[in-house]
Amino acid sequence: MKEEKTLTTEYHFRGVIMNVRKDTVECPDGRVSTREVCEHCDGVAVLPVTDDGEAILVSQFRYPFKKEITEAPAGKVDPGEGHLECAVRELSEETGYTAENLSYLGFVYPSPGCFTERIHLYIARGLSEGDAHPDEGEILEVRKYKLQNALDMVLSGEISDAKTQILILRAARELGF
Repeated sequence: MKEEKTLTTEYHFRGVIMNVRKDTVECPDGRVSTREVCEHCDGVAVLPVTDDGEAILVSQFRYPFKKEITEAPAGKVDPGEGHLECAVRELSEETGYTAENLSYLGFVYPSPGCFTERIHLYIARGLSEGDAHPDEGEILEVRKYKLQNALDMVLSGEISDAKTQILILRAARELGF
């Protein structure tokens, strides 16, 4: 498959965590079209799983949807930070837990039609409990679910966050569910 060639780029917004631009492209068939792109840094999502088979998730109010959403602990990769380092940091910040073992389960493109973001997925095992220290303005409730219950919540649509759905499905496969 041939690539689209960028002809022009025009930025419409530059923000703290994302930039929005409109590109004019030449398609492989020679037609000219536009692409709207949201440049966003990469992120991570971590599914901590206890020795008793409980998945640790967080619930927080998500402003764009005006409701509380249950998610895996997650966050953006800071400049100069690797995604493994970010996974360790986010796990500690959001849940207070540290892990003896973090296994990489790949990455996902959350919205490849317009976002440049990749979310790297980890399962955390060998957990030790500590005190959470979320970012300023981040209000989280940490909750534990049997992994089978979390999987059922994904399949029923009760857990609607895409990164969390994919992470639970991959973790279930990894753990032999």
